[in-house]
Amino acid sequence: MPRPVSPLRALAPHLESWLRGLGPRRRMGVAAVFGALAATGQAPFDLWQLALVGFAGLYSVFLTAGTARRAGWAGWAGGTGYFALALCWIVEPFLVDIARHGWMAPFALLFMAAGLALFWGAAMMLAHRLGRGAIVWIGALALAELVRSYVFTGFPWALIGHIWIPTAMAQWAGFVGPHGLSLIALASAVALRQLFTAHPARAVVPVLLLAGLFAGGAYLAASGPAPRAAPVVRLIQPNAPQHQKWDPDYVPIFFRRLVEATAADPRPDLIVWPETSVPVYLEYAEETLKVIAEAASGVPVVLGAQREEGERIFNSAAVLDGQGRIAQVYDKHHLVPFGEYVPLGDLMARFGIHGMAAREGAGFSAGPGPALFDLGALGTALPLICYEAVFPQDVGAAPQRPGFLLQITNDAWFGRFSGPYQHLSQARLRAIEQGLPMVRVANTGVSAVIDARGRITGSVPLGLSGWIDLPLPEALPPTIYARIGDLFAAGAILALFLAVIGNKALQNGRKAD
Repeated sequence: MPRPVSPLRALAPHLESWLRGLGPRRRMGVAAVFGALAATGQAPFDLWQLALVGFAGLYSVFLTAGTARRAGWAGWAGGTGYFALALCWIVEPFLVDIARHGWMAPFALLFMAAGLALFWGAAMMLAHRLGRGAIVWIGALALAELVRSYVFTGFPWALIGHIWIPTAMAQWAGFVGPHGLSLIALASAVALRQLFTAHPARAVVPVLLLAGLFAGGAYLAASGPAPRAAPVVRLIQPNAPQHQKWDPDYVPIFFRRLVEATAADPRPDLIVWPETSVPVYLEYAEETLKVIAEAASGVPVVLGAQREEGERIFNSAAVLDGQGRIAQVYDKHHLVPFGEYVPLGDLMARFGIHGMAAREGAGFSAGPGPALFDLGALGTALPLICYEAVFPQDVGAAPQRPGFLLQITNDAWFGRFSGPYQHLSQARLRAIEQGLPMVRVANTGVSAVIDARGRITGSVPLGLSGWIDLPLPEALPPTIYARIGDLFAAGAILALFLAVIGNKALQNGRKAD
């Protein structure tokens, strides 16, 4: 007599039987719900367990799609639900100047979510055509995430692998990068689905591997360089809301906060102001810089400022040395599309479409590329302005390995719910990937020092004005990811596809015999 199967073990087959009975539109609705559930793994929720349930549900939808076309539509619906929740902060920049940009807010979220979901739709359609198995589903979705990180200037925000950032699993980013983490997340979701079938024993090996990765990550997280006498960095957060940041009545208030924090004792070894914190163009800031230098009393200051060069405007970071002179300037090179610039900007401006942070139709100009700041006794730093810290490939493109990463940002654009926390999470991942500490200074928060294991050693909370002095953590040796970048993940994805194609060819050969 066969042993009865518990209702819990039969959960996945019951779900999939129910999904098969649904019409295509209802199945898409269920996929959208599972996609939104998967997005709860992103900050500020950080519910990675619930995210795995969402991805397991999407895998069940994929298995029951019936045709490649239906699988594609289900993947698109799931991606739309995922990105609509994960990127809900995208409406915040449009609400800063409601009269000018407010009408675009709902369209921005809709088009962003639906547009990015096309990658998932194409992935699930491809996976269905290649065999509908777990391996090809994992490989296709991971490939979609890799592709969207690079095409059209790239947008690797809210990657699937980011669900691991608050956990010990994040430490493996130093080996496999963010896309390797996505592979692990998708494989974990497939294993979770398998646990709730009539044959859960098939999931034993994947679950044991997952547990081993967690244990290894915890070991790595607990390790690190020995404590040392470290230089002290002052992080200053003026907390200037975006709608007041350039208001003539408020500019002196925010500037005074910055100057008073700069002058406070005891003296640090370096002072850092956030993005675009100097209230005048750098070329006309002589008197302003004198005030800053006097307050700094010989301590070098890294400043965020705008500067112009002919008709071109740059979003820049500058080093004010101990004598009050501008010693180095870096111009942001990876600009925000439709934020800092609009393609065909002057033409689009005629129709009322402007870059939100841009003063003219064409917006900001891009700098020549990554560069290093020489900060004397503190070593070299790789400056990253706001959006640039989202791109691991940009960090890896530094001319030489720096001693630490230095991000200045203005997260006032992102509101106070999810955007600033997701941006902070990605900064933590950049530190782990490179084995480098990061100094992160944000206009409205969160300003923080992050060590080479991605741990926050101190911070100024979101939405507060203030400053904090923190020692600069030591760097770790270069990681594997720092040496090879996304080659491991790309190779692993290729191997998955080759395994599926090879197995399919072998089966066809056996049928022919």
